Amino acid sequence: MAAAVKDAFNSLADKLHPTHGENSAPPREPSAEELQSLKDRYQKAKQEQVFAFYDSLSSSEKAVLYDQLASIDPDHINGITDKALHPPAASKEDKEPTVEPLPESATASILDSKQDDLDKWYGSGLDLIADNKVAVVLMAGGQGTRLGSSAPKGCFNIGLPSGKSLFQLQAERIYKVQQLAKKKHGKEDVVVPWYVMTSGPTRGPTEKYFQDNKFFGLEKENVIIFEQGVLPCISNEGKILLESKSKVAVAPDGNGGIYQALVTSAVLSDMRKRDIQHIHAYCVDNCLVKVADPAFVGFAASKDVDIATKVVRKRSANEPVGLILTKNGKPDVVEYSEIDKETAEAKDPKQHDVLKFRAANIVNHYYSFRFLDSIPQWAHKLPHHVARKKIPYVDTDKGETIKPEKPNGIKLEQFVFDVFPMLELSKFACLEVRREDEFSPLKNAKGTGEDDPDTSKRDILQQGKRWVQATGALVVGEREESAGVEVSPLISYGGEGLDFLKGQTIKEPAVIEKEG
Repeated sequence: MAAAVKDAFNSLADKLHPTHGENSAPPREPSAEELQSLKDRYQKAKQEQVFAFYDSLSSSEKAVLYDQLASIDPDHINGITDKALHPPAASKEDKEPTVEPLPESATASILDSKQDDLDKWYGSGLDLIADNKVAVVLMAGGQGTRLGSSAPKGCFNIGLPSGKSLFQLQAERIYKVQQLAKKKHGKEDVVVPWYVMTSGPTRGPTEKYFQDNKFFGLEKENVIIFEQGVLPCISNEGKILLESKSKVAVAPDGNGGIYQALVTSAVLSDMRKRDIQHIHAYCVDNCLVKVADPAFVGFAASKDVDIATKVVRKRSANEPVGLILTKNGKPDVVEYSEIDKETAEAKDPKQHDVLKFRAANIVNHYYSFRFLDSIPQWAHKLPHHVARKKIPYVDTDKGETIKPEKPNGIKLEQFVFDVFPMLELSKFACLEVRREDEFSPLKNAKGTGEDDPDTSKRDILQQGKRWVQATGALVVGEREESAGVEVSPLISYGGEGLDFLKGQTIKEPAVIEKEG
């Protein structure tokens, strides 16, 4: 039965999220019968415009377009587009959704947990890492377009004294946590496999970047780069758009596409072979992310949950962040725009100085392998969301490429958190962490003043300064915004192992790359 469900899922996933294997043979021009059969499918779905220029194409172009169109099921695309554009209307009998903070049984906070609990979670998480039961999935499909770069965002240099990119910082944290687990258990072979999810435009550059940098000290076979799916771009009239005369316009299927991609790319199969039981998933743009965080893994494993998520405390009632809470008794994420002013400003009845709804979503999650292994049973239930965009396209009547000045179509995407409401509360947990230690996203161009390269750099340097000062070292120098101490992840994962600095005077800005 399980095999039948998986086969059916793979078939559906191929239709909805077409990707092509990297070793697949070059496409061939179809026979007249094959072409007519495909044309009939698209005509039946009223999407025959995709063949508008077929007869004028070269043989190789015909082969490429046919191959792409054959990988798309136009009926399915019509169905999910219609569902996304016309969600079921709420009936009069439907009650307003009830939102509440997660119950205390499902939450904990680094800010006020007992040290014994923190030590226990950290220790048990490190044990699981030493037993090779922990893997990491990185969502790295984005380009640095807003940052003025077409390279993958993970390649971006935020301006640290060392010049390290986001990818390098995260790779070195994986290397260090492996070393910590080795040291605790006296083991030689401790591996935290790193599964890097890219998109079409970022896969090639990401692979080259890792190869050129010798995988930043990690073993090549333990860094698995794979690709999320894509979906056709749709016009405002519901028609599949052409990017060129021989190519359908497509876009990545959102961070929720991670679930299908884990199955269709064989990542899940690789995890199964390695006997992975615990998975940490996060986004590439967070320079402070504690990759494969032992405390987070230990916390989630101790509760035997299927999904856990890290949150930071909301700064103010009007901070525009999604909140993790319960909606109609189920774990969920509610966007800032969906919460009224009274709810946003409500105070916690037990702690009058903090907000009642304060668990800000930072897309930093834990999954049990048993849950991810069930993806084929539920992935088809996840909704698609509409993003209205300006999409360049070829006018099928005139043959001209149009670059619209206002949104002319939609991209369909899924969200990684849409799966949360499928869980019972007993299988979901939430860990509040310190923003200054774990969350500094890179979203905007330099000089913006918020979530930009300067704030990312500042937050890493200030964190390192706090670590160094905690050992008893004296930090002196200019009190500038860029001042601080960069501590290499190869020296310290989370502030540990810096006792050799005790009593030293360090002039900022400084880089601590080795002991002594």
